[in-house]
Amino acid sequence: MQTFVTELSSYARGIDNDFIVIPQNGSELGFNNLSQEEGVNTDYLAAIDGFGIEELFYDSDGNLNPDQERLNLLKELKGHKKVMVADYVNDTSKYSDAISRNLEEGFICFPRQNNNYSYQEIPEEIINENDDDINVLSDAQNYLYLIGNTNFNTKSELVYHLITTNYDVILLDLWFKDEIFTRGDMAQLKTKANGGKRLVISYINVGAAEKYRYYWKDKWKIHRPGWLKKPYEGYDDEIWVKFWKKEWKEIMYGNDDSYMKKIIDADFDGAYLDNVEAYYFLYFD
Repeated sequence: MQTFVTELSSYARGIDNDFIVIPQNGSELGFNNLSQEEGVNTDYLAAIDGFGIEELFYDSDGNLNPDQERLNLLKELKGHKKVMVADYVNDTSKYSDAISRNLEEGFICFPRQNNNYSYQEIPEEIINENDDDINVLSDAQNYLYLIGNTNFNTKSELVYHLITTNYDVILLDLWFKDEIFTRGDMAQLKTKANGGKRLVISYINVGAAEKYRYYWKDKWKIHRPGWLKKPYEGYDDEIWVKFWKKEWKEIMYGNDDSYMKKIIDADFDGAYLDNVEAYYFLYFD
């Protein structure tokens, strides 16, 4: 997976030098042989701009349950790259605590509450709101994680709601339903309501194929083609992939119909790579 992420980054930055790459989870990939004792993997760190992490202090049930192993990794990695944490809290009384724990460690955070487990709400409160220009990820003091769009009727409606906010970074799906965001949309979204510049990053699932994406073929199923490896438990519309296979790589990057090229063509500032921990589920499960 280290090689795959590095290849994705190399392709994107070959087109746009400033393209931002943020893998989600898999923080151990930041180290040689996945071991903190063996030091950071400098090639991997050079290929990325930050680490996205889910459920670090609060678990998937919304309960306080710090993941000490991952926290130890991130305490070292934060000296190299921005750390972005998306905790989940199951009631409002825990919200402030989640923020405090992340800020104390120097992480920027997006703690979502029980009405926003699937990242489909735009919270009014912005942590460390500011009017700074955000030119690179290391400048960011907060972010919005919004990949669900069921709360909005049209793409224009969603864009309107987003441009009225002051988030430093917006994580957004490439599509609104069956419409891809355009360069015109990006021109609006890259300015905060207070006039400061911000970054807009596209979500992309690099470790699992999604049955509702443009590349999916109706005849496909588990093992057909062979790189569709195994079911993704809890997500009926996704299948873990053998990400090292040529066929999957060609879907992800390297040609004009690839997912990464579509993100670049839409003028997103970067990509947020979900399911980089696919290697774990394929090799060790």
